[in-house]
Amino acid sequence: MIPAHNEADYLPVCLDALLASDPAEGEVEVVIIANGCTDTTIEIADGYRPHALSKGWGWTVLDLAEGGKLNAWNAGEMAAKGEVLIYLDADVLVSPPLVAEIAAVLSVDAPRYASGRPNVTVSNDDALTRHYTRFWLTTPFMVHGVPGFGVFAMNRAGRARWGNWPDIISDDTFARLNFSPEERLSVPATYDWPMIEGFRRLVQVRRRQDIGVAEIETRYPALMANDDNHDRTEPVWRRALRDPVAFVAFALVRLTIRLPVLRSDNRWVRGR
Repeated sequence: MIPAHNEADYLPVCLDALLASDPAEGEVEVVIIANGCTDTTIEIADGYRPHALSKGWGWTVLDLAEGGKLNAWNAGEMAAKGEVLIYLDADVLVSPPLVAEIAAVLSVDAPRYASGRPNVTVSNDDALTRHYTRFWLTTPFMVHGVPGFGVFAMNRAGRARWGNWPDIISDDTFARLNFSPEERLSVPATYDWPMIEGFRRLVQVRRRQDIGVAEIETRYPALMANDDNHDRTEPVWRRALRDPVAFVAFALVRLTIRLPVLRSDNRWVRGR
C-alpha cells in the first residue's frame, strides 16, 4: 500500500523500483491511495497498470477526496485482499528482494512485523544534513531493532491488534510498538529512504517526530514496554570523540528543536 498526497514528483521512481521487484510467492497486489491530490498523482499511478498486469500483479488506485495518511491507510487496508500488508511511503525506493523477503517471513500464523534495512540517502549539496545523518545513524533507534520508517509490514494476525488507525502523528512508531522486539523481524534486503534536506526543514520534521513519539507515550503508555532495550548502545561521548563534526551537527539540530523558533501548528510537515 502506498499513500500518495500530491506525489507526482516522487511516485514514478518509487513505482519503477517496486515493479522491478523479484518474484514473490503468492499473489501480489499494489494499492495506491491518492488522498486529496490536486496534481497528476492519479494519472501517473493509473499509467503503471499495464506494467503491473504484465507481472501478474493486482493494481488498485483509490481516489480519496480527503487528504490524510491515516485515513489513507484505513481505506487501503479495506481494499487489500492479501494476508501480508506492506506499508510503503511514496518517496522510498525498494531493492528488488525486499517485497519477497518480507512476504516470506510474514507468511506465518503468529502476529509478526517486519521491515528491511534502510539506506538513508542525503544530497551532496547539504553538508550539515550529511554530518547530522552520520551521527543519527549511530543512535540507539538506528543501531538496535527494526526501525521501520518508510517501509514497514505486518501480517493480518498482527494487524488485528487494533481497529482503525488512530489520528496520530507517528504511524510507523505506533505500528512498531504494537509488536514486541521478538515479534519484529528484520530482513536483509535494503531500501533507500531520503533524509530531510535543509536545516529549517530538518528541525521542523525532527521536532514533529519527537512530538509524535511523545503523543504515543501519553495516549498509549502500555506500548512503550515494547520499545527496544538500548543498554548495549555505545556511549554518546565515545561516538562524539570518534566523529566530532557529526556530533556538533547533530547537537545543533537537537538544541534548536528545543527552542521556540521554527515552530508550526501543522501536524504534518513534509521533509522534502
